[in-house]
Amino acid sequence: MNPWPSDYSQAHTLAGSVERQGVGLHSGAQTRVRLEPSDQPGFHVGWLDQPAAPLQRLHPAQVCETQLCTALQLDQRRLATVEHLLAALAGVGITAATLLVEGEEIPLLDGSAQPWVEAIAEVGLQRLGERPAMVPLEAPITLQQGQSFVTALPSDRLRLGAAIEFAQPAIGRQLFSLELTPQAFVEQIAPARTFGFKNQVDQLLAAGLIKGGALDNALVCDGDTWLNPPLRFADEPVRHKLLDLLGDLALAGLPQAQVFAFRGSHGLHTALARSLASAPATSPATAS
Repeated sequence: MNPWPSDYSQAHTLAGSVERQGVGLHSGAQTRVRLEPSDQPGFHVGWLDQPAAPLQRLHPAQVCETQLCTALQLDQRRLATVEHLLAALAGVGITAATLLVEGEEIPLLDGSAQPWVEAIAEVGLQRLGERPAMVPLEAPITLQQGQSFVTALPSDRLRLGAAIEFAQPAIGRQLFSLELTPQAFVEQIAPARTFGFKNQVDQLLAAGLIKGGALDNALVCDGDTWLNPPLRFADEPVRHKLLDLLGDLALAGLPQAQVFAFRGSHGLHTALARSLASAPATSPATAS
């Protein structure tokens, strides 16, 4: 029996609590997350090590950093690398959940959203009723940074697309798009792992990043080869870009739009989420 909804027309939460722990990609520290049901719309974060603190609903205005991950400032605390977990929640159709966190970063697990999907499947989904209608986009939104851009176009359904272009022959040019449904997310997007480049490892470590990166939680490209094959998809890198895009958009809720990112980044994705959170747009917008 398929545990996932057929579309995003209904509101869902988790049917029980489930927990995962692991290393943070950038901090290298052990972190823990407990996912709990909620009847309050949206994703709310609390702290396992600060249980008296009030829950905070996630919103794209909380984004404080977008270098190699999406990090949020939640009052006095910072929470990094939220995108894979948020993609999993939104992708399978969850509209309401509580995230209780221990640490300052969401565990990377295997570098994809698949372990979070498996965790959610352990407890299942509980239907909350009809999802509130998404506000239709009234005009295209396009945000550009250098040669990169992300655009959202009015649409009667959610369709995501991404294209990437790298000099490394192992990646090159890749394009992937799909009409998003929970099943399509689980099968075609969730397993795609984060990736990086061998010649950048020392530089990133010197900058205090990727302390938790390893060959079992990230694909590593070395020019025309991969250090840790096999890939789960021939075009796994661009599928992971779509995973990141979805996770960043989830801060604002799934849009009724066709969204496309060319050489996207967390900065562009979250800027689009901020624009969508204030939709409907009345005129095309461009930001640099």
